[in-house]
Amino acid sequence: MNKLAEQVFLQVGLRLTRAQLSALRHYEQELLDWNTRFNLTAIRDVDEVRTKHFLDSFTCLLAFRENPPGRLIDVGTGAGLPGLALKIALPNLQLTLVESVGKKAEFCRHIVQTLRMENVQVIQERAEALGQSLDYREQYDCAVARAVASMPVLAEYLLPLVKVNGLMLAMKGESGPAEAHGAERAIRLLGGHLRQLIPLTLPGVVEERYLILVDKIAATPPVYPRRVGVPSKRPLS
Repeated sequence: MNKLAEQVFLQVGLRLTRAQLSALRHYEQELLDWNTRFNLTAIRDVDEVRTKHFLDSFTCLLAFRENPPGRLIDVGTGAGLPGLALKIALPNLQLTLVESVGKKAEFCRHIVQTLRMENVQVIQERAEALGQSLDYREQYDCAVARAVASMPVLAEYLLPLVKVNGLMLAMKGESGPAEAHGAERAIRLLGGHLRQLIPLTLPGVVEERYLILVDKIAATPPVYPRRVGVPSKRPLS
């Protein structure tokens, strides 16, 4: 864990406290344990969990700088990443985790309960349904997703959930720049504006990664998101 703490400081400038490192250690142990019974994540090695899950999640802090979001929604969170790692880093964060797979949502609830996290909601639902719900539509300062869908599809999942003047944050691999620029029309249609791509390299990981930052500059038209399943079958172009 000391090595992870050093890497987090070097990568994003965050000094993790003993309490935060303890929480990450517990999270890691539970993730590895549950993974022996359920397929939560393909990553099963301790070092890879720390680099490809925890450190990767903490890179989102580069998008916030001195202005962390008050309310964040993590769509397609899987085993709780990046959302739960960000909650450990930002204890005051009001967090919503969205995951359609039951066992993954159950694991997230387990971590929230055992770490006694406050102001965290876990929802087993599809993003398209939430985006048309008044309880969630345009309620968040930031919507984030990691390895969930192509950019046009992801924009339709995330931007309807973001407040005007809020942020959509997509975590992408080496295809990030091409995806982002190919989705600019869809992003504009949904009320967004492509602001910036932040390139990243993680220790021991060859593939370059990107944070794609999209500002929400106008309300999303009411017809979006379309009904469940349609965005992935007929992506906006």
